[in-house]
Amino acid sequence: ACALFALAAPAAKPALDKVAIETNKGVIELELDPAKAPVSVANFLKYVDSGFYDGLIFHRVLPGFVIQTGGYDEKMALRQPAAAIVNESVNGLHNTKGTVAMARLPEPDSATSQFFINLSNNRALDFRHGAPGYAVFGHVTAGMDVVETIAGVETGVAAGMPDVPIEPVVILSARRLS
Repeated sequence: ACALFALAAPAAKPALDKVAIETNKGVIELELDPAKAPVSVANFLKYVDSGFYDGLIFHRVLPGFVIQTGGYDEKMALRQPAAAIVNESVNGLHNTKGTVAMARLPEPDSATSQFFINLSNNRALDFRHGAPGYAVFGHVTAGMDVVETIAGVETGVAAGMPDVPIEPVVILSARRLS
């Protein structure tokens, strides 16, 4: 009976949030890092939980660089996001292949709903002294082949924006897995 007291349960690691993004090209699974990017993760999950991303398209596809989504529907109409969040690019996470980061305007604290997946090691997007970066908040754990498929679609100009897939790449749903 004394041996039972020696078997202590291992300390539980904090659960990381996981999200599945189902597209018309396949499913991309993400693991988020709330310990290093708490504001970005909470913001992203708010959009996921509300169904905001359902029906939006990947509107910016730059092979070898990034695929971006979270703003426009198939008619290139902007879905109105919530307020911008603080930039968490000084969190120690880097824009490397397969990571997910917040898209933003030139103003550092302007990220809202749009995000991108890095197709290569884009360390130029990281925070540098005097230059705010793009906040990484997670990474692809499954479906990198889907990401690469999206990166390979033919693009053109739509609504005055370059690099938009000719055949829309649509998010059918974005849901929590954990």
